[in-house]
Amino acid sequence: MGFLSNDQLTFIFGLLGNIVAVGMFLAPVPTFYTIFKRKSSEGFQSIPYSVALMSASLLLYYGLLKTNASLLISINSIGCAFEVTYLIIYLIYAPKQEKMHTMKLLLIFNMGSFGSMLLVTMFLIKGSNRLSVVGWICAVFSVAVCAAPLSVMRRVVRTKSVEYLPFALSASLTLNAVMWFFYGLLQHDYYIALPNVLGFLFGIAQMILYMVYKNSKNNGEEKEDHLAGNKEVEQMTNENESCSVDDPDKEMKISTCCFKPKKSNANKKMEEICTNV
Repeated sequence: MGFLSNDQLTFIFGLLGNIVAVGMFLAPVPTFYTIFKRKSSEGFQSIPYSVALMSASLLLYYGLLKTNASLLISINSIGCAFEVTYLIIYLIYAPKQEKMHTMKLLLIFNMGSFGSMLLVTMFLIKGSNRLSVVGWICAVFSVAVCAAPLSVMRRVVRTKSVEYLPFALSASLTLNAVMWFFYGLLQHDYYIALPNVLGFLFGIAQMILYMVYKNSKNNGEEKEDHLAGNKEVEQMTNENESCSVDDPDKEMKISTCCFKPKKSNANKKMEEICTNV
């Protein structure tokens, strides 16, 4: 690649990093479409999106302090827009308790911590020192974010199941880390390059874990249990509907539905439904 200048290579890796990162920002869209469609947050947590907003905000501020950082500014502006949108949707459809928890998280973590850092670096730190301080803050926070998948990896090892470790996401994280590592390296910006070394290593580790455990029996057993559970619920729902039919033999159908031997908690719930008919 000797025929390309340093600036051209920096632009290429930065552009590729933007493309990969946009794909990662789009990854939660199906989740939030489901939340919007069902009008419920369905037990999803808001913490990942709050952390992602904090990370994008820090890197956006860092990019604004740097020179020649338009690609860093563009992707983190997009990231902030996506995360704010996700959090707004979450707040609209989350239960009251989760809504209050998310509001506290945003006020203390995003607005409080980020706002305090912004004020301190703007009014108490001058010149090049400001860029260094913000760069270190970004690097430390990025390392913490990169280390977050450790809990998922530990769970995979413990359960020998890759249900919670999508290969596509791990591959995207690894590719994203590679692009931004070279972008930072070519710009001699080690606040960007070094955290992505850790991101790359964790991404590779996740993909190795996936390859090791992807054929584990636990994966098949979990799928079978899930399918069996769905069939059982569907069967009981149909039985409940037959109990609710208004006909002369209703009493006999209720008796048949309610006193048929059952084997699971789901079936016990259906008995209660029959009892209340």
